[in-house]
Amino acid sequence: MRLSQFHLHTSKEVPAEAEIISHKLMLKAGMIRKLASGLYTWTPLGLRVLRKVERVVREEMDAAGAIEMLMPSVQPRELWEETGRWEKFGGQLLKVQDRKDAWYCYGPTHEEVITDFARNELASYKQLPVTFYQIQTKFRDEIRPRFGVMRAREFLMKDAYSFHLDDADLDRQYRVMYDAYGRIFTRLGLRFRAVFADTGAIGGSASHEFHVLADSGEDAIAFSDSSDYAANTELAEALAPAGRAAATQAMHKVETPYQRTCEAVAELLQIPLDRTVKSIAVIGEQGFVLALVRGDHTINEIKLAKLPGLGNYRMATEAEILETLGSEPGFLGPVGPRNDIQVIADRSVAAMADFVVGANEKGFHLVGVNWGRDLPEPALVADIRNVVAGDPSPDGAGTLDITRGIEVGHIFQLGRNYAEAMGCTVQDANGKAATPTMGCYGIGVSRIVAAAIEQNHDDNGITWPEAMAPWQAVVCVINPKKDPAVAEAADALYRQLNAAGIETALDDRGLRPGSMFADIELIGIPHRIVVSERGLAAGTFEYRQRRAGESENLDQVTLSARLGVK
Repeated sequence: MRLSQFHLHTSKEVPAEAEIISHKLMLKAGMIRKLASGLYTWTPLGLRVLRKVERVVREEMDAAGAIEMLMPSVQPRELWEETGRWEKFGGQLLKVQDRKDAWYCYGPTHEEVITDFARNELASYKQLPVTFYQIQTKFRDEIRPRFGVMRAREFLMKDAYSFHLDDADLDRQYRVMYDAYGRIFTRLGLRFRAVFADTGAIGGSASHEFHVLADSGEDAIAFSDSSDYAANTELAEALAPAGRAAATQAMHKVETPYQRTCEAVAELLQIPLDRTVKSIAVIGEQGFVLALVRGDHTINEIKLAKLPGLGNYRMATEAEILETLGSEPGFLGPVGPRNDIQVIADRSVAAMADFVVGANEKGFHLVGVNWGRDLPEPALVADIRNVVAGDPSPDGAGTLDITRGIEVGHIFQLGRNYAEAMGCTVQDANGKAATPTMGCYGIGVSRIVAAAIEQNHDDNGITWPEAMAPWQAVVCVINPKKDPAVAEAADALYRQLNAAGIETALDDRGLRPGSMFADIELIGIPHRIVVSERGLAAGTFEYRQRRAGESENLDQVTLSARLGVK
């Protein structure tokens, strides 16, 4: 591609709304342009990168035996009502009416549509197993779209769905797709990690997320320093401590007039934070609940919601807390509340002795509290906290560390939920109707582009992995009008590299070297070759690898070898 004939529009300034580096660099490089909140136009440059990702995804899906198809993005309400998700999915589901007042949604996902397709197309066990996939635009009406294409309302996604007669076959295909995802992200040149994850709104049993590792990632990932164990902190198990120490203190009340947090109380009493206990008041199906976590820990809302009677819990209001405990937030504790209040203690809290809690009286806390003596043993002991660095790994190998990641892929074992809800059956080997079990496998194609930039950039711009770069190399021409021989040599090299399979652009825009090089660094081309009058006289080309600190002067043979030309 000759850049004089290509739409390349870089800029020095970016809107103030661009908060993270990928959003800033995609705007500066001219890869995307904002149309409306959460809606972006992909420019020719951005589309080249997007198509590179899409091609790798498609090749690996095909290699894994998946069959490509394309489903409508607009879906009828009736399908979503069959599964109960028309209301359950929430505000992210964009609902529209046609001229006949029929309701539809703009698909955020396609479980209903693919199950409807399967119940009409699959009749016999002989047609199973089968995996269908598509690469298509989705829409989720985010409350606060931000970070450019990282959290846009409209995005490009690969979603695949598999159908199986039994769970063992689903397990097999789940591993096939797990391995395929690993190959995709490896081919794209990304540092990533597969982690155990919660199934969320999609539902199902087993689930793994694939995260591109980056400091700016929204998700915290816990991983073992001695094994392959990794999990989203929403799911990572915090093991129970070994045993409980004996009581050494008598319980007594202390005045804490302004100390409403565990940190403030610990500072006042000059004790470690891990000797304090937070009391979180929530309302569950059976009423008022106190959930207890250690002062240096944080509650895990997803773990808490999985406990019996807390599936749809909410935080208690100040009025409810005052009526039930006779106190206000900041001074709550499990000592002496009414019998109808359920106390749930995190495993670490259940193992504590001589700890500090609120006294259920404004301005006071209790010190030297012990289970069984000062208050009954907790009604329920459970893992309800987020893991922290240094916790033992749940698989028994080493300790956990925490890193940040950007979720770019998610695979689920859906089971039979959707097939049962929508009456999808096939005839088994005995001629009886059998409900197939399903898998679901998604990749955020457009999100990968932003995640890759978060992981691959420097002060001058993007540093693409070669598999994702808009071009692998660029030939830059210095003063082509001054010396026709320079233009001819650059053109010849450009054609030679493309013929050798090195996807190469020719920067023949006639810019000054500084401006030209700044553009090439900004858009992240891995290899830059400069053709100049001085270089021709010396029989060399100026070569610079994008991540290298300095340029080199190479002859034709050495340059070809450096670029991998055979």
